[in-house]
Amino acid sequence: MDDTPAVDAQGTETAGERTGGCLCGRIRFTTRGPAVFPHTCVCRHCQKLGGTPVMWWVGFETVIWTGEGGEPTWYETFEGEAKRGFCPTCGSRVAAIDSDIQEIGINATALDDTSGTDLVPIHASFRDNAA
Repeated sequence: MDDTPAVDAQGTETAGERTGGCLCGRIRFTTRGPAVFPHTCVCRHCQKLGGTPVMWWVGFETVIWTGEGGEPTWYETFEGEAKRGFCPTCGSRVAAIDSDIQEIGINATALDDTSGTDLVPIHASFRDNAA
């Protein structure tokens, strides 16, 4: 497979495939396609979810769960609207599925390599709630 990153019309790198996983390694994944809407979020929900003042999210059209733990355990945070995925062994937060968003959200810090320019946040959600 060619490791040369593709470039979109704006000259931004668009990686074809990325890997990542949880702290203990039971949950592993491979993403395919370009990074979509990389952003930070400081809503109270994300602060409680992450145990931190800010979370860093990025969407991908395709996420394939490859680790021995399979898919993360899903917790429905907003009934019928959103669920968050975490490792039941180490507790790492790795993913999100929202009913109104086509892509699967990945906690960017769960990626093995976060150096791509296409992962730089382009938006900060709920700025008024920042620490």
